[in-house]
Amino acid sequence: MVPVRTGVEGLSGMSDDANDPHADWAKWHEHRVDTVSAPYGPLSLTGTHWLADDTDGRIPAVPGRWRATDGGVALSAAPGDGISLDGRPFTGDAVLAADEGSPAHSRIAAGDVRLVVIRREGDWAVRVFDPASKARAAFTGIEATPYDPAFALPGRFRPYGEDRTVQVENADGRERGLGLGGELSFSYQGAEHTLQVAVDEDDGSLWAVFGDTTGGRSSYRFRFLKPGVPGAGGSVTVDFNRAVLPPCAFADHFICPFPPPGNTLPFEVAAGERRLKDALATGI
Repeated sequence: MVPVRTGVEGLSGMSDDANDPHADWAKWHEHRVDTVSAPYGPLSLTGTHWLADDTDGRIPAVPGRWRATDGGVALSAAPGDGISLDGRPFTGDAVLAADEGSPAHSRIAAGDVRLVVIRREGDWAVRVFDPASKARAAFTGIEATPYDPAFALPGRFRPYGEDRTVQVENADGRERGLGLGGELSFSYQGAEHTLQVAVDEDDGSLWAVFGDTTGGRSSYRFRFLKPGVPGAGGSVTVDFNRAVLPPCAFADHFICPFPPPGNTLPFEVAAGERRLKDALATGI
């Protein structure tokens, strides 16, 4: 769910839309729609099956037997299961680690269906991504507000010095730990605001879960924001035009974290992605 700039590069190496934020945003939005509606995008998720809930090793509508072990997920496949491993037909036993890449590149498949192993706070699960899902077939687009320069705000990141973890409710009703690395401050309409943010340990980019007064009304109940990597002195642009819907807005089987305490803004963020169009706009 990472915002990507997709402007076509010219001979200068710069995007043709680099000086036109409206056109650049339009291309970003088009790319987002293509990404979420791809065969193995979030709309194709049809189930997250926690192995602790399936004590006999059978997952409904999923071939094979699956069992959590200390070293990963043990899969046993019979000839009639139709399972492939790393692109080749597979029978027998294997121990699988958590998938780190996209579902399209998962190691396990059953026909067109991709089976993805995940781990959350020590619990193992198997996710099912089906390109023929009802949600993907019904998808008609994302409601999003066109670019508004008033929502591209200068901000400053202040790290905590050490990571903190807070317990927050997730979309499946369970509480889980959310790691936070600092605060992002910015000014809007003369008032100062802050968001608690996570820091990607690989590239240093920031990530926030936030709510606002449009949540549950004209927007999904909460959204995600990735402001990027802070510059010198922690400077970073807080661009709410790039606010995105969380994965759980596209499928009920994601376990997105809700905003941590203090991350519900007291004003309308009438910018960025707002909700799904038509019948799938069930988050309001």
